[in-house]
Parts: sequence; structure tokens; C-alpha cells
Amino acid sequence: MDMMHVRAVSPPDLTGRVMALLTAEPCVLNLVLLPGTVRNPDGDAIECDVLTGAANEVLRGLRDLGLERRGSIVLDPVDTAFSEPAARAGAEELGAGLRAPVWEQVEARIRAEGRYPPSFYLFLVIAGLIGAVGIITNSQILIVAAMVVGPEYGAITSVALGIDHHSRPPIRQGLTALLVGFALAVAATLLFGLLVRGFDLQPEAFERGIRPVSNLINTPNFFSVVVAFLAGVVGIVSLTEARTSALLGVFISVTTIPAGADIGVSCAFASWDEAWGSLLQLLLNIVVLIVVGTGTLKCQRAIWRRVSDRRHRGAVLGA
Repeated sequence: MDMMHVRAVSPPDLTGRVMALLTAEPCVLNLVLLPGTVRNPDGDAIECDVLTGAANEVLRGLRDLGLERRGSIVLDPVDTAFSEPAARAGAEELGAGLRAPVWEQVEARIRAEGRYPPSFYLFLVIAGLIGAVGIITNSQILIVAAMVVGPEYGAITSVALGIDHHSRPPIRQGLTALLVGFALAVAATLLFGLLVRGFDLQPEAFERGIRPVSNLINTPNFFSVVVAFLAGVVGIVSLTEARTSALLGVFISVTTIPAGADIGVSCAFASWDEAWGSLLQLLLNIVVLIVVGTGTLKCQRAIWRRVSDRRHRGAVLGA
């Protein structure tokens, strides 16, 4: 059953309105009030379970009352619940909206990935080096491994969310992290490529120009756009529905990390046309992912808003 547990702290003068809001919502269950039991911030403890499909409206109502500013709101996922009243309320009140994403949770997940500690750049460099080894040895397995290790999709979704909210800081921070991170990755793979070339460690096939992996990466075309477009849609949908397996598929379908690695390797071996093609591939994938991610966020919000509005219209007509 799709349900979440809400724990809130309310100042006493606000508790009456909070309880009235929660009591009036049929999709709020197991409502508990413990007056004067909370410290830091001081207030009344309120707990309840909310069907996921109604969580957006409930949380919006609590925030409109100013509860997050004067108290606190904590969301906990409910993995398993057995409740006939909850199942009945979900079927009667929500219908198709039963599985609506909780946007506060979705945005919290995206914002959590939009932080750029030193490990972000370390993972990007390591992913680039793994990709460089895969390019030089023509190993597709290592290319996939590099895609999985790379953390850049978090920055891309953070930029998309910033555009969706018209908020400049996450856009600026995300683009800066991508620029610096990929610059470091390219520099590291360039040095690695120069080391391999200087000690003549490259395989004979690579030396003779037999580079099927590199050729696939540094040749952007119509199909590159199609894959990036579809990956952008799947990536955002998987985030909104918390489907990690689908999100992993996005990581191994878009050639951002391999393209960055191929820039460095191609420059090290003086393959300037290949380096230019890889740069275009990298920019193409990042731009398409950001644009499609932003559009998918907007479309999903609009679709679920229509589902919610239909529910309200039905409730009004039923009354």
C-alpha cells in the first residue's frame, strides 16, 4: 500500500488549524496528537499516515499554514501497511491518483544529488580513467563500468530542477560542477594517455587505428540524440517513482563520461578530429539531458495536477 508517515511539530497556537486540516482529509489516517511533548522546537507532536496520492495536497496545506517555518515536518516512508480503511479510502478518494509522486520527496532526492563535495570530482576523474582504459583496450565492459561510476547525472538533474523552479543558484552550481569536473577528468585522461603513449603501452590494434569503441563515442549523430532524449525521460520518471534499476539504466546508456575520457585520450594521441567529435558528443548529451529533464518534470507536474483536479471536481459533485 502506498502510504507515508508524517511527523510534525506544531506551536500550540497553530495546532488547532493543523488538526482541522488533517481531520478534514479522508486520506489521512491514524492521526495522533500529543500536546506539549516536544522540545527544540517546543510544541505539540502530531503524527499521521497519509496515502501517497494525497500527500502533495496535505503537505501543501501544512506549508501554507506556516508549519515548516514555526515547527517542523518530517516524512518517513512506509514499507508495509495492512489497513482495510486505508485501502478503501485509496480506492474511493484517489483512484488513478493513488500512485502520484510526492514532489517534496522527489525534489529532496534531486537536491541531495546536487551537492558537490570533493568526492564528486574524485568519482568523475576515476570514471574518466576507467573509460580511458576501456577506450585504449577497446573494452565495452570498462566503458559501461565508467558510466556507472560517474556521478554527473546528479548535477544534470539539479540543473533541470533549477530551471523548472527558475532558481539560479542550483543552475549555476550544477553547471560549474559539470565544467570543473569534466575538465579535471579530461586532464587526468590526457595525462594517462600521454603516459601510455610515452611508454608505448597501447595495444597494437589501437596503434593501428582499430578503435571501434572510440569511433562509437566520437561520432555524434541522430541516434545519439534519440538515446539522450529517451534517457532524459526515463531518468526523471525513475527519480519521481524511486525506481533505482531504471535510473541505473540511464547511467549506462548515455556517453557523457566516455566522451570526456575520449577527449583526453584522443588529444594524447594527436587524434584531433576524434577529440572534437567527442567534445560535441559530450555537449550534445548534457544539453539534451538537461532540456528533456526539465520538460519531463513540467509535464509530469501538469499530468498529476490534472489528476488531482479531477479528484477535487469529483468530490465537489459528489457533495
